[in-house]
Amino acid sequence: MSDVSQDDKTMGMIAHLSGIVAGFIGPLVIWLINKDKTDKGWLIGQAKEALNFQITLVIAYIIAGVLMFVLIGMLLIPIIVIANLVLCIMAGMKANNGEDYRYPFALRLIK
Repeated sequence: MSDVSQDDKTMGMIAHLSGIVAGFIGPLVIWLINKDKTDKGWLIGQAKEALNFQITLVIAYIIAGVLMFVLIGMLLIPIIVIANLVLCIMAGMKANNGEDYRYPFALRLIK
């Protein structure tokens, strides 16, 4: 997308990458700051996508935590952590290039 400003590309990248460190807080802040700005459509979409993915991960962590009682959770936690790391980096790279990124699995709760 050539009509996306470099600032929006950078903020989109930060929305995705902040999920690695801050969970859903980073994308939530970026989305809340920009959600009413009509000229930030691409950035809003990327922030919502990152937020939805991080919410999905919170749900996955809860399920894995419950499954710790049957030891399956111990296998799921590292998989979730690695998936978060890899997918957020891939999304950040795409966003920095101004490309739309959709996570392969995410509950799209924020429309």
